[in-house]
Amino acid sequence: MAVRFGILVFPGSNCDHDAYHAVKHVAGQEARFIWHKETKLGDVDVVIVPGGFSYGDYLRPGAIARFSPIMQDVIRFAREGGPVIGICNGFQVLCESGLLPGVLLRNASLRFICKYVHVRVEQTDTPFTNALQPGQVLRIPIAHGEGNYFAPKEVLERLEANGQVVFRYCEPDGRITEAANPNGSAHNIAGIVNEQRNVLGMMPHPERCVEALLGSEDGLGIFRSLIRHVAGVSV
Repeated sequence: MAVRFGILVFPGSNCDHDAYHAVKHVAGQEARFIWHKETKLGDVDVVIVPGGFSYGDYLRPGAIARFSPIMQDVIRFAREGGPVIGICNGFQVLCESGLLPGVLLRNASLRFICKYVHVRVEQTDTPFTNALQPGQVLRIPIAHGEGNYFAPKEVLERLEANGQVVFRYCEPDGRITEAANPNGSAHNIAGIVNEQRNVLGMMPHPERCVEALLGSEDGLGIFRSLIRHVAGVSV
């Protein structure tokens, strides 16, 4: 069976079509856009909250999108166990919505960063990483000005103890170093899941690296994991 992906669209989203292409044309699944003013997700298996600059990032990234009509149903869907992935600005929206802990601050350099980085897969017992290997290093692009993940000490300790840190910035050989951290994120965090493990927020863009022609196919493993989780098949 084809997995049905719903891709949110806010004013200012700019990675929604990238996500659509990744799941529809590369992974061969069903996909449709869901406008921010809608109030129901409809019949979807996975929700993607894409990257971009929702509402122009006014106030702070994700702060206005969090109040979009569609977000109430996203929260319901997530709390009922539905898989939700927030990418870049989508990660920020999920934090603002309370679906994930912590906040994304300005990059430590105070500059917008757009480049390929390496991230290490820390957990494979999630709907988003079951097709990956523990310790696998992915080459994947980032493009953000506010990707510096921060949370209070006790929250960070809980994330680590629960195995909620799913991706961590690393060197190409997998070593975790300060130099490999592009934005100053605490504990080199590039992506986390909630305690129930069905909501993922990540700053790197897997939807932008699903074809060798574009320099990397490493992001495809995340979408393959979701397909395996929902449909029980490998692609």
